Amino acid sequence: MFDIKTVEIELGGKTLKLETGRVARQADGAVLATLGETVVLCAVTAAKSVKPGQDFFPLTVHYQEKFSAAGRIPGGFFKRERGATEKETLTSRLIDRPIRPLFPEGFYNEVLVIAQVLSYDGENEPDIVAMIAASAALTISGVPFMGPIGAARVSYQDGEYILNPSQEQIKAGQLDLVVAGTPNAVMMVESEAKELSEDVMLGAVMFAHEASKKVCGAIISLAEKAAKDPWELATSDAKTAAKDKLKKLIGTDVEAAYKLTNKSERSAALNAAREKAKEAFTDADPQEQMAASKAVKSLEADIVRGAILKEGRRIDGRDTKTVRPIEAIVGFLPRTHGSSLFTRGETQAIVTTTLGTKDAEQMIDGLEGLSYSRFMLHYNFPPYSVGEVGRFGAPGRREVGHGKLAWRALNPMLPSAEEFPYTIRVLSDITESNGSSSMATVCGGSLAMMDAGVPLARPVAGIAMGLILEGKDFAVISDILGDEDHLGDMDFKVAGTSNGVTALQMDIKVAGITEEIMKVALAQANEGRAHILGEMAKALDHTRTELSAHAPRIETMQVPKDKIREIIGTGGKVIREIVATTGAKVDIDDEGLIKISSSDLSQIEAARQWIHGIVAEPEVGTIYTGKVANIVDFGAFVTFMPGKDGLVHVSEIKNERVENVRDVLTEGQEVKVKLLEVDQRGKVRLSMRLVDQETGAELEDTRPAREPREGGDRGPRGDRGDRGPRRDGRGPRRDGGDRGPRREGGDRDRGPRGEGRGDRGPRREREGGNDEGPAPEFAPAFLNRDDND
Repeated sequence: MFDIKTVEIELGGKTLKLETGRVARQADGAVLATLGETVVLCAVTAAKSVKPGQDFFPLTVHYQEKFSAAGRIPGGFFKRERGATEKETLTSRLIDRPIRPLFPEGFYNEVLVIAQVLSYDGENEPDIVAMIAASAALTISGVPFMGPIGAARVSYQDGEYILNPSQEQIKAGQLDLVVAGTPNAVMMVESEAKELSEDVMLGAVMFAHEASKKVCGAIISLAEKAAKDPWELATSDAKTAAKDKLKKLIGTDVEAAYKLTNKSERSAALNAAREKAKEAFTDADPQEQMAASKAVKSLEADIVRGAILKEGRRIDGRDTKTVRPIEAIVGFLPRTHGSSLFTRGETQAIVTTTLGTKDAEQMIDGLEGLSYSRFMLHYNFPPYSVGEVGRFGAPGRREVGHGKLAWRALNPMLPSAEEFPYTIRVLSDITESNGSSSMATVCGGSLAMMDAGVPLARPVAGIAMGLILEGKDFAVISDILGDEDHLGDMDFKVAGTSNGVTALQMDIKVAGITEEIMKVALAQANEGRAHILGEMAKALDHTRTELSAHAPRIETMQVPKDKIREIIGTGGKVIREIVATTGAKVDIDDEGLIKISSSDLSQIEAARQWIHGIVAEPEVGTIYTGKVANIVDFGAFVTFMPGKDGLVHVSEIKNERVENVRDVLTEGQEVKVKLLEVDQRGKVRLSMRLVDQETGAELEDTRPAREPREGGDRGPRGDRGDRGPRRDGRGPRRDGGDRGPRREGGDRDRGPRGEGRGDRGPRREREGGNDEGPAPEFAPAFLNRDDND
């Protein structure tokens, strides 16, 4: 039933399997690619005819991750895969960029490439598998595709390149690089690095290309078994004829236009030449008109490329290495946390930095599960930036891709969350564009973060390089213009610091470039990057030490894990009370790291003190400020730390006698107390009289110590005998004896008491006190207890 064809190779210690003939057999080409337990299905379909009047190649690539591939159910209300995520958009571009240049010129049939992740093992990234599957599906489809391409991911750690690294190896390493290429040349590079040298980056690209060659060999083996008959392409000499005619008609006008250094003037002159050409073909048939339109673009390319290769003269008059004039301004906007205006020639970006708390982190729901990102960079490209009328709304694929490139360039220089516990959002709004607005975003983003007080390890700058390639002759040009990008053969973007490269992206419009060309481009980019960093330093050469007055403040504190429950409280009661009372935001993680944030430092301090009180242990001899929680006959219970009460006995309220506690204290009153004792049961004894209630200073204990009674030890009482009947007529005593006069050994022999005690008059003077003197230094044990005991 199935005519199944397969090939297998070893790739980075894993088996890569390509299979066709079992699934999606009605597509022009379909391949099931498996690496480890990651499986991607890619199906290719192509229209059999071209729409009338179409003069461009409509290639569409869709990459989709099925949540079922990782055994997950999508979040949200609808519980199904919906619009493309950022990762899906970026991977779609990753597939599109190396395959688009490999379709022949003049092929305008619509082509649709759909890659779907069916199984994900959490170790082998599906983007590389999807690129390989797409290349294989196109190669066997019969569609005119000058492939195949191979793809590989490389990391770098401890001086060694790692092919097909795991997620853990990527995080631990210094490089995450993806390369796609044909057997003969590199087609595409995408990377993030931690300040690696140009030599290391070039070595990584070549290492990955060697692996991609092996993948190309496997695809060719599969095509030999299962490829469909190739499509026949119609050839036409109409474009060549039209080009010869137009060169005589508008060649001089185009040359003059490209000598104008101002973009607006140049565009106006070129539009006039194009209109002149259009009029010359008004009576021609539609096919000939289309050929003439293409011939105009080809003529422009020849003139621009020839001037660069032969004369070293570029459109705006620069040589191949000069960077356009740069102006950088920081603090451009008054209310943002950080801002910059970066202008390079006719490319300009307003970049802002906003600082937020942990709850502002971006939640990402992907195959790996829920994750959070504390650094976001968003790039916007409105139509007015190029003087055009167009759609204005949600960001397109290009904007997502450019923003991610700038993110990769800046991310390696960010401080850790422990050093700088903020969520960071960088927003780049392109206000003018004539060449590499993504690299302007890198420069402006670096300045805006430094202006906001983000302690970057070093400033980051970026530059876009171009290439003119004719046979063996080539010229690498720095800081390319928009027209040089369109008419050239390479868009090579390099970002980094003074110490090394942090991001590298390359797209080729020809059938690949050699190692020699890449080496020249990297060296020239290094020179340009150093120049741009110098210009940026004129505006700001260090991170500001103070945050903006409008930015939130965040303080961190570490508490023991066993105290987390006490800080949160039952159902979050305690932490909600802290937030509601102090006004500060409080976040706590599973490791006991607490982040307290507010724009008001007093609120942060109040929350910090509250939490400190919860986790701190009472210390004997320490003075605390507390509130009276409950008043009882024998004293008052004072809350001196959050969740901790102690007893101030009536004898410890004042140095003089206190008859009624409520005459001195009220519930809710703030008092200062000294911790005297914590007994074995955890009961706390406090004193107010030893603390100055106004200043909180500790006072000396002026109460005299209690002296022993006269007469010394009275010794044992012995047999007291029969004490006789009670004087009040209540019957005999229970012990059946009359005590009679007291025994010798004291001065208290008062004789038999009379009937009724009557008025005893003033008390006799005692040693160490009087009737209004201080209470004894001790209290019965039953007084030192909670009111609930």
